[in-house]
Amino acid sequence: MASDERQAVCGGAIVRHLGRVEYEPTWRAMQDFTAQRTADTPDEIWLVEHPPVYTQGQAGKAEHLIAATDIPVVPIDRGGQITYHGPGQVVAYVLVDLRRRGYGIRELVTRMEQAVIDLLAAQGVAAARLAGAPGVYVDGAKIAALGLRVRHGCTYHGLALNVDMDLRPFAAINPCGYAGMVVTQCRDLGVNLSLPQAEHALTQALLDTIYS
Repeated sequence: MASDERQAVCGGAIVRHLGRVEYEPTWRAMQDFTAQRTADTPDEIWLVEHPPVYTQGQAGKAEHLIAATDIPVVPIDRGGQITYHGPGQVVAYVLVDLRRRGYGIRELVTRMEQAVIDLLAAQGVAAARLAGAPGVYVDGAKIAALGLRVRHGCTYHGLALNVDMDLRPFAAINPCGYAGMVVTQCRDLGVNLSLPQAEHALTQALLDTIYS
């Protein structure tokens, strides 16, 4: 999918570092992977960065795009409302066979949120969940968005961690459907991780929580 793709087998999953890739072909590749996998197909985690794009979940409402922009909006098949992906954000797509893991989607969401909470705690930042709003928050500001789809017991889509990006495109939307939701990022919290460093830390944290 990308010329700089790297992969490794870690902690029960194949981890693919795909670099900066367009959103829609990556989404279609996730669908294809999930449709074709068998009971023996190893799980995969894909780490990517996307050019600017808004993605609108299945139940998404048009009114959550509150300002006109030239950034494309892609309707997709995950849960949730609208969110933004762009340079400086680490996106982790989690292609997991829940039947093998022995837990359900709610537990996977909890474990993925915990991965971000653990990553930030290691950097001296206290993060938390927010009741009724999947994702990870620091003092009420959203630093990581999360959305999944399950097909035949297998997940795709994943989470996005804001590392060092231009946050202005979030002002054109109600992030994840919440009017007035404040968005933050690692850089603004004094977490001085490069994008590759954040990608590595997030990968390890996800492996630790999903496969523990």
